Amino acid sequence: MAMTTDVHLRDLRYFLTVAEELHFTRAAERLYVSQPALSKQVRALERQLGVELFRRDRHGVVLTGAGEALLPYARRVVDDWAAGAAALDAVRAQGRSTLTVGMSTSPGRGGLLPAIRSRFTAAHPEATVRLRQVSWEDPTAGLADGDVDVAFVWLPLPDAERYAWTVVAEEARLVALPESHPLAARAEIDFADLADEPFLALPESAGPLRDHWLALDSRAGRPPRIGAEIAGTEETYEALAAGLGICLVAAGNAPLITLGGVVTRPVRGVSPSRFVLAWRKGDRSPLVRGYVAACAAVHPNPG
Repeated sequence: MAMTTDVHLRDLRYFLTVAEELHFTRAAERLYVSQPALSKQVRALERQLGVELFRRDRHGVVLTGAGEALLPYARRVVDDWAAGAAALDAVRAQGRSTLTVGMSTSPGRGGLLPAIRSRFTAAHPEATVRLRQVSWEDPTAGLADGDVDVAFVWLPLPDAERYAWTVVAEEARLVALPESHPLAARAEIDFADLADEPFLALPESAGPLRDHWLALDSRAGRPPRIGAEIAGTEETYEALAAGLGICLVAAGNAPLITLGGVVTRPVRGVSPSRFVLAWRKGDRSPLVRGYVAACAAVHPNPG
């Protein structure tokens, strides 16, 4: 048995073609190989199987009993493989026509996503758009490890030189705090008055983005107090409502966390935030370029 385990698909294809033509020269022409090469390959297959598959006589070529026995199985293997190859082609084509969009916060922002999608789909009717929600552990929302093709993210990105982006929104950073907090009574708050409060922080893995939401650049070198770590919107709301800390939040995301018991107030002394659509630099995929173009058309770059 061991002798027959490694028969090549190519050899079965050669065998089938000779069996169909019963003529080595015509079979060789169909296979685009030389007739001596074909004869040699078939003899090697016969040696490997330990049987004679064809008898050559002066009238031409006939299948032996062994050849007849092998024929239906060889045909099934070759046909099955052709079907397998076609299935792989379909998956590859689907991959080329699927665009995966990552995000860690849903970019509500005035129906931005549906507007981009309808423009993109008009230009690329064959394409499928998949949305993937990624936790705040990954500030690139899946771009870094290749899980997504484009992503809606906040600047700054870690390893920023790996990415290109287009700005979707520039938004003031507000402070979110429990409505029972003494500072909630003010209409506007100076960041200096917040500096000693416990802050909710993104996971360490968020790197420069964690620093941005802790407003390190506005703290004159004094380290922040961390009240708790948060990796998603619901956790943020729960931690605020429980009084574990306060946090900065982009104006466009304020509605996601100002549910019962939590309010937001404008803050003086912190720079705004930029929300962008980012992609890997050098990605020449037509779908990536198409989505970026649709985004730019829906949202002329504000900054």
